[in-house]
Amino acid sequence: MEKFITKDNLYRLAEELAATCRVLAPVADCGTVTFRRFQPGMVLDLHSRMAAVSPKAATFPQTETLLVVKREIPEKKPEIIETLPEGKNVVLGCRPCGARGKLIFDPVYETDKIKDPYYLQRRRNTVFISLACDRPETTCFCHSVGSGPADPSGSDVLLTLVGEGYVARSVTPEGEEIMKLALFSDAGDKGKEADAKNAKAREMMGEAHDYASAPAKLLARFDDMDFWLAQSAKCISCGACTYMCPTCYCFNITDDDLGLSSQRIRTWDNCMSHTFTLEGSGHNPRSTKAHRLKNRVGHKFSYYPDLHKGVIACCGCGRCIKQCPTGVDIRQIVKAAQEYAE
Repeated sequence: MEKFITKDNLYRLAEELAATCRVLAPVADCGTVTFRRFQPGMVLDLHSRMAAVSPKAATFPQTETLLVVKREIPEKKPEIIETLPEGKNVVLGCRPCGARGKLIFDPVYETDKIKDPYYLQRRRNTVFISLACDRPETTCFCHSVGSGPADPSGSDVLLTLVGEGYVARSVTPEGEEIMKLALFSDAGDKGKEADAKNAKAREMMGEAHDYASAPAKLLARFDDMDFWLAQSAKCISCGACTYMCPTCYCFNITDDDLGLSSQRIRTWDNCMSHTFTLEGSGHNPRSTKAHRLKNRVGHKFSYYPDLHKGVIACCGCGRCIKQCPTGVDIRQIVKAAQEYAE
């Protein structure tokens, strides 16, 4: 289905959806664009720049309570209450790379043996209305990892800015239901203009880099710590790359004991942290930042593709490059491994 929606009506769409759903939309705050829960009166920032943090929190929150334990009487058996997520979510105005990020989660959190009910429930109850990129940034490389600035993968509706509104294209049945609302009108010939604009954005990105040899080349450098020491020289192990990433899915679980009640909480974890692999014995198999960076890069471009039919665990959004305080560039690290001469 192809329709058209004006800029004013897109805002009205956010208001209408917010009446029954939790709507997350990009908002500028102190020079940074982040996703916030939409409230009428908010000023949305859809075009100045890509949000610093990805929208993955819609399906994989930074912090969530998995269960609550209540002890009404100390001698009585405690009551365990599972807190599965409720309600529907809509992500409005994310970029295609952000919507696509959750596709990396799917084969990890839904397998024949393991199913994560918290992630899967949010996944089923979240709709992504994405906005195609018309000005790719220098840190973007989605075209090199099998995607593009107007990739519909992971989206339910894909918008393309045309004049004073957006050409909207449904990708899933859930997206088609939203586009049946009266706020959408006939697109007419605007679809051709949208196609031309998307093609121009892809052309602006230039030639894609070929990562086909990356899995084998990175494995070949696995024990070459001189290589990884050189690549990690600028890294300060702050973890910004993992927290900004749409495809990082590691987490930690802690128990918060409040006396007569306690909570089991899941939070994002950071593989660039020294404590990520610190064992109770005091031994740490990844004791240096070089070891940790090797794991992070190797997982995305070698281990994950080997497990999941060649799919790279990176959507090419470039957030880890743009937000890195010291300018570590994952593209250059993988390229260095691919071009390494013995």
